[in-house]
Parts: sequence; C-alpha cells; structure tokens
Amino acid sequence: MTVLKNIRTLSLPELKEYFERIGDKKFRAIQTYEWIWKQNARSFDEMTNLGKDLRQKLAENFSFPAIVNDTTQISSDGTLKSRFKTHDGHFMEGVLIPTENRNTACVSSQIGCSLTCSFCATGKMERKRNLDFDEIYDQVAILNEQSEKTYNKKLSNIVFMGMGEPLLNYTNVLMAIEKITDPKGLAMSPKRITVSTAGVAKMIKKLGDDKVRFNLALSLHAATDKKRDSIMPINESNSIDSLVEALNYFYEQTKNDITLEYILLKDVNDSLEDAEDLVKIYRKIPTHLVNVIEYNPIDGASFIKPDEDTTQQFTDYLAKHKVNVRVRRSRGKDIDAACGQLANKK
Repeated sequence: MTVLKNIRTLSLPELKEYFERIGDKKFRAIQTYEWIWKQNARSFDEMTNLGKDLRQKLAENFSFPAIVNDTTQISSDGTLKSRFKTHDGHFMEGVLIPTENRNTACVSSQIGCSLTCSFCATGKMERKRNLDFDEIYDQVAILNEQSEKTYNKKLSNIVFMGMGEPLLNYTNVLMAIEKITDPKGLAMSPKRITVSTAGVAKMIKKLGDDKVRFNLALSLHAATDKKRDSIMPINESNSIDSLVEALNYFYEQTKNDITLEYILLKDVNDSLEDAEDLVKIYRKIPTHLVNVIEYNPIDGASFIKPDEDTTQQFTDYLAKHKVNVRVRRSRGKDIDAACGQLANKK
C-alpha cells in the first residue's frame, strides 16, 4: 500500500512546483497554502475555492492527517479542556485558559511523557510518540477557534506546558512555532509564546544557538539536586548547575525572558530554607520571574499542597530578598485541566 505524503510538509515553493507539474496555475498553490495555514482547513473538502476535481486530485496524491477534537469540557471558572484525537488513534489534551486580559492556549508536544516526574499525572503515562509539527499547530488553531467562539477574542498567548517534554521533540516544536508565528499562518508574536522544559541542558543551549525568539520557562520545583532528584529523575543527568549554565547561555544568545516554575509541595520543598536555596539560584540566572504554583492532586501521588500561611511565608521571603515572585492560582481543577493533571481523563 502506497503511503501518501502529508501535504502540510510541503513548502509554498514545493506546492507551486506540484501545481506546475500537473499543468495547473501556480496561484492554486497560494490558495492551498492559505487554506492549510491561514484558514486552518483540516480536509481538502474545506478548500471551497478549489474545483471539486482538483480537490479530488489532491486527496488522491496527498494525505491530510489533521487532529480532531474528540471532546471538550468546561470548568466552573471558564477554562476549557479539549481532548484531541490523532489520525492514528492516539489522544492528547490542550487547555484554553481565559482571563480578563488574555486568553492562553496550553498545548501538548508529546503523546504521554517519558520523564516520570512524581507530581505529574502525564508523567505516569507511557510516551507513545512525539507529536508532529502540524498536530501541534492544529491544537493551537482549534483552541483559537474555541476562544473566538466562546469568548469573542483570539488567543493572546501560547504556553507549551501540556503533555510531554517539548525539548525532547525539538524539531517539531520549533517547526510548529515557525508556522504559528508566520504572517501567512496564525501570525502570532513569538514574544507571546513560552516553551516550558523540565530541564534538558544541552537542548536549552541549542535553543540559544538557534537564536529562537520565544520565551523559556524552567520547571525547577526544587532548589537542591538532592530534592530535585527525588521528585524529578531528569535531574540526575541534568543537574541544577548544568541548567544554570545552560540558561545563562540561552539568555546571552537570545535575550529572551526566562521564568522559573516552582510547585509548592507540603513538607517537601516549602520551607524557608528551600526559599533561601531558591533565592541563590534566582541570583545566578537572568530570570525575570518566579512562578510559585499551587499543587494539584493527581491519582497515585501522596503529595498535598501547603496551607495558605506556609505559601504566604514562602513568597514573602522571596519578595523580601528582591525576587520577582507571583503565585499562579490553578485553573480548571474540577475538570483535571490544571497544571500537572493532564492524563486524557474524561
């Protein structure tokens, strides 16, 4: 059986070459390209200004493996969680987080995850495969459509904080961002995109070498190697010192914003001594913000979040030592859409 080439892997010049080869006009290539990337068509039948015969010919020569929205849930706080289905029957989730000033899409980069962070539901899943760049793009396009339909405004921000480790799917993530920011695509500003990593030092440096224009967030979650090893196995091969070095290199090359993410876990990383260790790391990195994140309960984990007083004492200590700190309150907890909860649950 012949495997058809995915039409979305063709550049505009390659599409022009194809239409010229079949004896059609080159402007058909521009029309097709715009349907794919600007009007977010997810089938040839949607390309209504192409003749029926031409659409049929495209379908005979190319595949169009777009993802579909399998189900959407809405939280009491207005957050929407969608479960998407791939052409080969896998599932992953994306979240639309509306606030007064912005609508943010939280998207996935892998089906499952291989990093086994002990506080994360996705980390307890098997990693099935990487998402292709067009599947990542589809998530953003669908969440943007939901934002317009439900809240009458387009997405303002995108965070790669869903399922999977983006830097272990490096090529597809960067290709997706290229299409998302392309004026011929969704035309979003790269400054409104943040890629979050659990910490792959050599790939953080590669982001610097590639002079990317988007922002970076490090999921730190513990400020000593011993504690980070115990909750994030990736730290065993990517120590805090190596990450500090990589983040400094990234900033030197790009001057892009760096955020530190820190989930507070009761009696694990929430003491004032932990806060002191976090201050020391903050001073070594040109980071503009520490996001202190509420822990969200997941099946199979015994962690609990600290009480409000402990959280306040922790953040007050950081602020007192001139750390720019913000507490990120969880959204969508009632539909398992909050940080660390994505696991394809209905």
